[in-house]
Amino acid sequence: MSTIQVYSAAGERAGELTLDDAALELARGAQAVKESVVARQRRHRAGTAAVLAKGEVAGSNKKPWRQKGTGRARAGFRQSPIWRGGGVVHGPGGRSYDVKVNRKVARLAFRRALSERVAAGAVRVIESIELPEAKTRHAAALLRKMGVTGSCLIVEDRVSAALARAARNLPKVEVVKAADVDVYSLLRFRTLVATRAGWAALAARLAKGAEVAA
Repeated sequence: MSTIQVYSAAGERAGELTLDDAALELARGAQAVKESVVARQRRHRAGTAAVLAKGEVAGSNKKPWRQKGTGRARAGFRQSPIWRGGGVVHGPGGRSYDVKVNRKVARLAFRRALSERVAAGAVRVIESIELPEAKTRHAAALLRKMGVTGSCLIVEDRVSAALARAARNLPKVEVVKAADVDVYSLLRFRTLVATRAGWAALAARLAKGAEVAA
């Protein structure tokens, strides 16, 4: 059995959640995790690198000089790739780096990534997050009280504007909706802090057959 520490809204220990090890996916899925992360990173590549081919370089079709009698090599147009300022042969022309991740692979990758976080003890559940004010110091104090150090992903069922505003100036802290948690974010942050409702949504996605985002 795996256990997840539960905290009250004030940041104090309030018990534990138990999770059957059979619900975790630790025996397989490492390759699926890699494929999902690589696909996510490739989607963020612009793919806008491009050069001009000889037909795209501005200029007329006039011969630079006559064909014979000058003692120089024959030349047909100034856009020739062998001339400075001419077109480029076989250069990049813009492309998409997107790769497809099958739905079953995406499901497996999410289950494996979340299972690893649970097994490592990096998941904490808080009943609810209710700050006195939408101030950074209140969010920082709550995380300190829970013993959270380093990077942290705060997961809510529905992200509140107050919490998002309070946490946006904290370095390496991000607030997201449970439905938007992906494999990359699970690996990127050291600790996952979820509200009770947020964890329920993640646990539902952890179940076999649940829809997940790559």
